[in-house]
Amino acid sequence: MPELPEVETVRRGLEHVSLGLAVTGGEVLYPRTIAYPSDAQHFLVGLQSKAIAHWQRRGKYLLAQLTQPAALGVNPSRGDVPVAQGVGWLAVHLRMTGQLLWLNPKEPVHKHTRVRLFFGNRQELRFVDQRTFGQMWWVAPEQAPEQVISGLNRLGPEPFSEEFSVAYLRYQLRHRQRPVKNALLDQQIIAGIGNIYADETLFRSGIRPTTLCCRLRPQQVKQIHVALIQVLESSLAQGGTTFSHFRNVLGINGNYAGVAWVYGRAGEACRTCGQTIERIKLAGRSTHFCPRCQC
Repeated sequence: MPELPEVETVRRGLEHVSLGLAVTGGEVLYPRTIAYPSDAQHFLVGLQSKAIAHWQRRGKYLLAQLTQPAALGVNPSRGDVPVAQGVGWLAVHLRMTGQLLWLNPKEPVHKHTRVRLFFGNRQELRFVDQRTFGQMWWVAPEQAPEQVISGLNRLGPEPFSEEFSVAYLRYQLRHRQRPVKNALLDQQIIAGIGNIYADETLFRSGIRPTTLCCRLRPQQVKQIHVALIQVLESSLAQGGTTFSHFRNVLGINGNYAGVAWVYGRAGEACRTCGQTIERIKLAGRSTHFCPRCQC
């Protein structure tokens, strides 16, 4: 947590509020949040006077390509979108409890605020992270993000990409001697999926999370593929899931938890059959399922 829908929700929010705006300053309140460069002041200097060309998401990573707005005559009020000029990247991984909040600088600074980036006198982007596992990077113009952020090199395809096909998923699962729930959490197989949407996908597939990958029939793999896309689309439409920490850039909760099938509903009645939702541990992670609907 946050997972693909939450990170994508944040990306869309940042795309809406920050394009073309230049970083005019900043403050690093917790230096360990800065994964690269090693010096927090160097991180701020690298971002100084750079503007956001656009935001991308790769798995659970957020990547902002930076540009020089003054040289392009960008006018955000006109709806202009700057063309990237290769002046580096800002990258963020929210990890467990990270939040990126678009706030007025006059707002009181929360005690868990780790980094502040100023965009003039009216707005700032704050990275708030209670557990302090989140990270931020500034990537210099002469480097690609993958050269600095090693985790990007280990990601599988995006669920909404053409590469993530039924044939691809069948190939990846066919010989694996581990529970299918664990495979869905593997970022090298599918980028961006975590505990919530693995549980929800398997419920909609009618497949028990302890089922070994190698025992899945071709039709079951297809069901998983279809269900995963449906679950992600449903969560995106609800603005993601908030069980504790997740907020979008304006501080608003996601609403998917209210319609979740099994995740976070241990001991409650299944919305489909009325059977009690069970919770077990798989690979150290809480796993929720309906013993009747998931065979």
